[in-house]
Amino acid sequence: VQLQASGGGLVQAGGSLRLSCVVSGRTFESYAVGWFRRAPGKEREFVAAISRSGGMTYYADSVKGRFTISRDNAKNTVYHQMNIPKPEDTAVYYCAARDQNTYWHVYYTGERDYDYWGQGTLVTVSS
Repeated sequence: VQLQASGGGLVQAGGSLRLSCVVSGRTFESYAVGWFRRAPGKEREFVAAISRSGGMTYYADSVKGRFTISRDNAKNTVYHQMNIPKPEDTAVYYCAARDQNTYWHVYYTGERDYDYWGQGTLVTVSS
């Protein structure tokens, strides 16, 4: 299983940016997916998660109302729409996948819940 994150770059505060994560390997619908980030000098933290169905999502309080996670099962891709980003959102963003064959509407928020990780994509928000 491979995860390829892309879409990072430089964005102005208040703008928008969309990250993508393509998951290849087994059937994409088998995976619950999450986004995490690591800011300079900080631990990696949870940002957003989506269930296999796409119907259940969950966000960290710091991004709730500004970021949106979604998935397109036909394209094997999970998206992370970042609206109104702030300088404190500057980080390397990672997507992660959990092989979940049992539950269709469950998401996961812990790093240890995930089986596979992408390489990360850097997002820099300028003030």
